Amino acid sequence: MRILMPLAGIALAAATAFSYTALAQETTDEGTLDPKAVETLFPKLGYSPYAGNSFPTRPLFGDTHLHTSQSFDAIAFGNFLGPEEAYRFARGEEVISSTGQHARLSRPLDFLVVADHAENMGTMGEIRAGNRALMEDPQLKRWNQMLLAGGAQAMNVYYEIVASVGGSGKPLPAALRSEEMFRSIWQKNVQTAEENNVPGTFTALVGYEWSSNTGGNNLHRVVVFRDGPDKTEQILPFSSLESDNPEDLWKALRNYETKTGGSVLAIPHNGNLSNGLMFPLVNPVGGKPITAEYARTRASLEPLMEVTQIKGDGETHPSLSPNDEFANFERWDKGNLDLSVAKSPEMLQFEYARSALKNGLKLEKELGINPYKYGMIGSTDAHTSLAAVEENNFFGKLPAAEPSASRAIHPAAKFGDKVIMGWEMTSSGYAAVWATENTREAIFDAMKRKEVYATTGPRMMVRLFGGWDFAEADAKTRSPAAVGYTKGVPMGGDLPPAPAGKSPTFLVAALKDPIGANLDRYQIVKGWMDAAGELHEHVYDAAWSGDRKPGADGKLPPVGSTVDVADATWTNTIGAPELISVWSDPDFDPAQRAFYYARVLEIPTPRWTAYDAKYFGVTMPPEVPMTLQERAYSSPIWYNPAS
Repeated sequence: MRILMPLAGIALAAATAFSYTALAQETTDEGTLDPKAVETLFPKLGYSPYAGNSFPTRPLFGDTHLHTSQSFDAIAFGNFLGPEEAYRFARGEEVISSTGQHARLSRPLDFLVVADHAENMGTMGEIRAGNRALMEDPQLKRWNQMLLAGGAQAMNVYYEIVASVGGSGKPLPAALRSEEMFRSIWQKNVQTAEENNVPGTFTALVGYEWSSNTGGNNLHRVVVFRDGPDKTEQILPFSSLESDNPEDLWKALRNYETKTGGSVLAIPHNGNLSNGLMFPLVNPVGGKPITAEYARTRASLEPLMEVTQIKGDGETHPSLSPNDEFANFERWDKGNLDLSVAKSPEMLQFEYARSALKNGLKLEKELGINPYKYGMIGSTDAHTSLAAVEENNFFGKLPAAEPSASRAIHPAAKFGDKVIMGWEMTSSGYAAVWATENTREAIFDAMKRKEVYATTGPRMMVRLFGGWDFAEADAKTRSPAAVGYTKGVPMGGDLPPAPAGKSPTFLVAALKDPIGANLDRYQIVKGWMDAAGELHEHVYDAAWSGDRKPGADGKLPPVGSTVDVADATWTNTIGAPELISVWSDPDFDPAQRAFYYARVLEIPTPRWTAYDAKYFGVTMPPEVPMTLQERAYSSPIWYNPAS
């Protein structure tokens, strides 16, 4: 007897290819499909659109730049949560913050890099705990008492260390340079990462921060390893106390790869606070032009830049992009530890991501190598052990900036007579990675190929594919990756040579954060170099919500706003849950080097300051912004003329 059994998941689609009767004729007496019939009716890998895929199907969200009490500045400013608490929080557990507040993420993160400063890593905790070997030094004994006192006294320990490192204070005590103590701390941190690494569920990548800060010039890099303890425990983190020159850091990273056979990368952050030194045309060390070797080494070891975080957004600046209506976003016109530095357009072009990408085209023409061929990510740089940057769940930069009625209107940091006000903190950002699986290896490899993007906090899904043959019909797919990888290259890639008479086409797609705001628009930011070597940029609206039409000036009207500032609420009655389109460059010149990246904007929503005002019942000063348009920045796709 043959029985037609209900075959949920295949019957509906199967009916479009052949009749139910045909299917019934191929069932056995036990009611299951005959294996040979399955091979005939469903060719191998032919039915499921996901079977056999080697490309990533969803982004993983994480933080590559989080500090714990192992960072000397974090503990001096009152953070007593270590790496273990940081991992627990990132994995979705509730923890008690350093100020005694219950804290939890709306959703777990997929990965985390605990990136404590290499400089004096863990030693402040040893001083505070009264490590006997350290208490023999009078200066360290005094610091022990200051740290235990807390408050301003503990902060003064930080300032004394900064002065020592900068050369204006007493030299650091020799006991702090104990290799044995440093190795013990590093190995404990590596082992904590290993204990919290759960392949397929949560990834704990091993890393640290190299914090060159001479003269207050931020040249910091976060170092991320692909490897586990078998390799990372063979070395010690390279510190700016050994050298404040980025080229020496690169040498140390190369030595690690040679010694262990492992893989490592570095991520520059806060170019906006580098006083014009992060992305130079002239080497800051020695003042000589950038060489091909410098460019080659930097491009190899630094595939990514951190473009948004708590200390400001670093995509671009109104002075650099005067025709970009969205350029004035969460910017810090400041130095780092020298707030008196006056910013100028000449300085700014060496600090921001978009101008760095443009200058990279110029250097590539001159040297044959582009040192600034960067993918873009965001991360927090929080020193609270809490990777919490949702606007309504923002735990600030330092413990003193954790939620309180006064945090927005009091200084968040003070350097001499200069201050950074609490409201200037940016509740940002996260790194989104298109990895094939949630493992160290897959995430690291995605970072190396730059298939990543930055968000200012929301977990929106952003796709960007470039090619020569995308057609309007490709935007009707529910799986843009399937056609995107087939006909083009993803973010972080290079367009193949231009076919005669064709302009590049881009498949653009974005899906809102499931618990976040609708989308306003999807923009393509293009930068290029003309025949005379002049650099240019243009922002194109590639897809947008509603029936808006560009005006005579080419600008798309604003999406509007539903924000009720007083109540810190908004509605998703404007905008769109998703945007997908095929866009073609209307100004393409096959002889010009160019790059293209996506900028995706949400509709306006309350800023963290509005949530604070509502929660604590306080009135913010008039200069405090209360709304914002959260956004994402993709890694670019590059085009080079055929040689």
